[in-house]
Amino acid sequence: MNKDHTDFPAIRRKGPKFLRRLLAGTALFTATDALAQVVPQKAGIFGSSEVVTFSVLIGVISAAMISAIWLIRQRGNIEAENRELRSDLSDANQRLSRYQALVADKNRRIVIWDGLLERAELLGQLPAETGAPSDDRDFLAFGRWVKAQSAGELEKSIEALRTQARSFDLVIETQRNEVLEAQGRVSGGRAFVRFIALNNMRAELAELKLEHDRLNIALRSFHTLLDAIDLPVWQRGTDGALVWVNEAYADAVEAPDVATAVAEKRELLATVAREKIRSVSTFDTPFHDKVSTVVRGNRTFFDVVDARSAAGSAGIAVDISGIEAVREELNRTLKSHAETLDHLATPVAIFDGNQRLQFYNQAFQRLWNLDIGFLERKPDNGEVLDRLRAGGQLPEQLNWKQWKANALSVYQALDTQSDLWHLPNGQTLRVFATARPQGGVTWVFENLTEKVDLETRYNTLVQVQGETIDHLAEGVAVFGPDGRIRLSNPAFRAIWGISEAEAKPGTHIKAIEQACLISYDQPDGWKRFTHIITSFDDERPSSRGILELRTGLILDYAVIPLPNAQTMLTFVNITDSVRVERALTEKNEALRKADALKNDFVHHVSYELRSPLTNIIGFADLLKTPAFGDLNERQAEYVDHIATSSSLLLTIVNDILDLATVDAGIVQLDLADISLTDFLDDIAYQMADRLTESGVTLRIAAPDNLGRMVADQQRLKQIFVKLLTNAANFAPDGSVIELACRREGSDFIFSVSDSGPGIPQDVLDTVFNRFESHGQRGGAGLGLSIVESFVSLHHGTVSIRSKEGEGTEVTCRIPSADVPSTVAAE
Repeated sequence: MNKDHTDFPAIRRKGPKFLRRLLAGTALFTATDALAQVVPQKAGIFGSSEVVTFSVLIGVISAAMISAIWLIRQRGNIEAENRELRSDLSDANQRLSRYQALVADKNRRIVIWDGLLERAELLGQLPAETGAPSDDRDFLAFGRWVKAQSAGELEKSIEALRTQARSFDLVIETQRNEVLEAQGRVSGGRAFVRFIALNNMRAELAELKLEHDRLNIALRSFHTLLDAIDLPVWQRGTDGALVWVNEAYADAVEAPDVATAVAEKRELLATVAREKIRSVSTFDTPFHDKVSTVVRGNRTFFDVVDARSAAGSAGIAVDISGIEAVREELNRTLKSHAETLDHLATPVAIFDGNQRLQFYNQAFQRLWNLDIGFLERKPDNGEVLDRLRAGGQLPEQLNWKQWKANALSVYQALDTQSDLWHLPNGQTLRVFATARPQGGVTWVFENLTEKVDLETRYNTLVQVQGETIDHLAEGVAVFGPDGRIRLSNPAFRAIWGISEAEAKPGTHIKAIEQACLISYDQPDGWKRFTHIITSFDDERPSSRGILELRTGLILDYAVIPLPNAQTMLTFVNITDSVRVERALTEKNEALRKADALKNDFVHHVSYELRSPLTNIIGFADLLKTPAFGDLNERQAEYVDHIATSSSLLLTIVNDILDLATVDAGIVQLDLADISLTDFLDDIAYQMADRLTESGVTLRIAAPDNLGRMVADQQRLKQIFVKLLTNAANFAPDGSVIELACRREGSDFIFSVSDSGPGIPQDVLDTVFNRFESHGQRGGAGLGLSIVESFVSLHHGTVSIRSKEGEGTEVTCRIPSADVPSTVAAE
């Protein structure tokens, strides 16, 4: 096999000339053989043609012999060349064996690509402890046995090697934390990548290189992070000069970039601060303090931390200007709260985490009558309790130590603790002890003496009311939310003709309805009562009406919701009054028509007055403008009087129109959801100038949680303005008008009180009548009439309380209306 492999290339190298000679030799052997066959046959006869032919044959034979001799000589040369080629092949095989033995080293593996589309050829192996697989396909899946970061870099480098002939040298890390060196080269149009398992020194060097790369990456990430934060950060060399700053530092020193800030040595901190940092900071103890500096023209406070190291120092500055402002605001707030608590009527005492007294108000000192010197030395809580017990001011206890320990256990409690203290002096206190978030306890003492007394009086009152109801001429029945009767008086049973057993407590309203059908043959009435009493509606409306019984009685009934979801039915015998009412119907109808005629007249006249009044006000304003010429002092005074009087007259006309529209029944309330806190702020702002002109001060007493209600905001604002304006008219100069607001369920209750001369009792009942004015500054007398009309439109009530020489108080109660459907949809 080796001979054929060797001779064929040798013959091929001789070329076409050697082939021609070989064919000539073959022809010579053929001709000689033919002559040998012809000569014996023709030996006896020789002609001229035969002689010629024989001569030709002799020449051919001679040429053939010469060619044979030359062929033999060439064959010897070929055999010599073949022997030389065999020797070269043997040497090449030996070198190949040596190279294969070298490549087959267990510490390296070579991957060869002959072209972009050729499959890779792998030579050699890597140690098993490196985690490199022995299978060729698994070995080329680098992501399976090389760490992700190293695998990504390796694949990118191999791609660049095969496509762009770009050499590389990498140190990669396997999944078993072993280090390999990968070298990529291109030679003879082939791409080679050699993987080498490193020895100890080289492996250590490679690990150091990996660690160096990781540290560089971490440092770049750290610098990127520091550039992203808005806190100035800097790094200094051993000579104290800046070597690196972040973006926030460059922005603080107004440098275009960080390189400029470092190159120009722009300092954030003043020289004195830097010298202080250099003198205070040590290798073991970094500098940490508040430093003041100027940033963009503003004084700024920084919390600076500067740490020293062998390579220099590094620092960071945290802007605490906002924190300082908040701290100052907190101190002011705490001081304000302390002043507020000091004016409260409720006793309050605050103890810190060490159970020592930190704050007490005047009510606390007055309640326990403790010496101020004792309180000012900040005694602990237990000492205060002992002092109160020694003075006989605390409830007597069988086991004082146990009671005191329970009282002081609030310092370890999570929730507020409350207790009732019945003092020897007859007072009853509800004591609240609340643990503070920053440590300590706040003690609040609520005096319940009046409340207990009120409860006692209330129970007595309930008993009295029970006796009173039993002796009323009106029929009264109270039903619970379950529709069962709770109580009824004898008048109720007499009106409906039922016995006490049929109306005993606990009887359902259905049974009452059946019993009452004897006297009232229309069941719709009692069914209506049943629906109202047993319905689950959030709003339980009251209802009134008239019933006529078979017995001839005419009853005025009322369905009144009571607290705790109870309902009261009242029946009043109005038979006589109805008869009188029917007799007076015709006279009342005549009076109604006359009143309607009056309202129409007032409405028409008011509308006719508005147009000329508007013109007068407009022309008075034009006269004040410089464009129409300057007015002398008297003319300006007259124009002001015209404008003031016209505005007052227009207000009166508008009031009359409002009352006329109310009387006509055409007023439509624009109901909306109102924030009462914002509403009161708006009222105070709107009335500020008016109250200043009158020389009075408005004081609003309202809790923070007034919440919201549904009402006509414009009409409600008119109510407040009329009441406050009326109070300002009668209040003396320098006095205070008080606006008190509160909520009772869904009702909004507010009152306006002044310290004016008051209203005489003989005219107090007529203050809500129209055109009723009292006093020199009373106005047209329409304000309270409008208030009563608008409150009534909201289904509310108005009451007035006044005494001569003590001022006047007007109180309004307005229930929250149902939310309009459009508002609910929104």
